[in-house]
Amino acid sequence: MTISTTLSLTELEEAINYWRIQRPATGEECALSPEVNALADVYALMIIDHAHAVDLDAVGKEPRQLIDTWRKARTRQNV
Repeated sequence: MTISTTLSLTELEEAINYWRIQRPATGEECALSPEVNALADVYALMIIDHAHAVDLDAVGKEPRQLIDTWRKARTRQNV
């Protein structure tokens, strides 16, 4: 199995939702977790650029690791 080096906007939304469940917002202000915040930055840039997909080599190390973790978890669920 090959791992895609691109990420669609829909996949990014799924990853954000995964991390929202893993690390919910906290406090009275409902602050986003660092994981969700890192992916939200990628999401915002995609929206601004009207991009339907992003090359994972173009995102930072932390968002890439979060996406990789989400993909592994998704694969385990589909087995």
